[in-house]
Amino acid sequence: MTIRTLIQDMRSRPHRVVHDAATASDPFSWSDLPEELLREILIRVESADGGDWPSRRNVVACAGVCRSWRILTKEIVTVPQFSSKLTFPTSLKQPGPRDSLVQCFIKRNRNTQSYHLYLGLTNSLTDDGKFLLAASKLKRATCTDYIISLRSDDMSKRSNVYLGRVRSNFLGTKFTVIDGNLTPPTGAAKMQKSRSSNLIKVSPKVPQGSYPIAHISYEFNVLGSRGPRRMRCIMDTIPMSMVESRGGVAPTSISSFSPRPSPLLRYHSKPVRSNSATCSDSGNNLREREPPLVLSNKTPRWHEQLRCWCLNFHGRVTVASVKNFQLVAVSDCETQQPSERIILQFGKVGKDMFTMDYGYPISAFQAFAICLSSFETRIACE
Repeated sequence: MTIRTLIQDMRSRPHRVVHDAATASDPFSWSDLPEELLREILIRVESADGGDWPSRRNVVACAGVCRSWRILTKEIVTVPQFSSKLTFPTSLKQPGPRDSLVQCFIKRNRNTQSYHLYLGLTNSLTDDGKFLLAASKLKRATCTDYIISLRSDDMSKRSNVYLGRVRSNFLGTKFTVIDGNLTPPTGAAKMQKSRSSNLIKVSPKVPQGSYPIAHISYEFNVLGSRGPRRMRCIMDTIPMSMVESRGGVAPTSISSFSPRPSPLLRYHSKPVRSNSATCSDSGNNLREREPPLVLSNKTPRWHEQLRCWCLNFHGRVTVASVKNFQLVAVSDCETQQPSERIILQFGKVGKDMFTMDYGYPISAFQAFAICLSSFETRIACE
């Protein structure tokens, strides 16, 4: 049986049917393959056809056969930081590649107030792309919410495809990116008060919840609509050292880095510290004092001949718009000097079409959330 035949057979029948049929009448079972042979098969599938979509769905099909296949597939498939490939939904919350930018684009629907994020399959700005994320705008009396989901037809916060949201203030000048699938920082516990007594019970299981991971602010523009916007992003869960160090690995959860206590994490009593945990606590405190990553938009240059503000998007942006921006890291907190490496760029290419290119250390979810804030109308800034 060749690799191509094996993949076609798996994709033609659901993995549960294949497994049941094999165990019932056929002596051959997909889960009984020798580990060495299975690893060789998965390595060839992972590297076939350059490893890009749509051939990437073969890897997803292998991970859905059974538990042993899924475990080996997760070991073989590397994170986007090193492979520059988006394979599973978890890749959308993992840092992008270090030496390149993942090219995506956003389609806006004005009638439904929805936004769809796609992965670009080619260098062309007209391909259909691979669907990644969807967002829906909800206008409220005092704020605006952008609900982000893995599916365009399910925007419920109680759904398992819900990822998070972006919330603005009344003026639309400050935004908070909230991740809906994070756990509290290490050491936090769920407090439960007993009705029969005043004792507070501590549950070892910490439930997932919604926690802020980034704050975006737009400054007042003295030139009005004629001048470029000034934006600033504080990535609360990413330390600045991850950008300054080439060997570091960006955290993918709030438990890995917490520069300051979240306003949503409030407990009625302080945890008791033991002597054995003194060293680990001191190490965590040192890490908690690390400054978070701060992103600012790259200042455009005034073009005398064109009589407009210009940025070099290397052909990825074709329409002039006040929404266009490039974000770089503020490397020096004292002098506020931005670096030259672009971490996120966003620009207009059509009436309702925008490109979004991101890289290390932010993820696709974080980049999409930042770009959604650019669609909001800011009376105070323009």
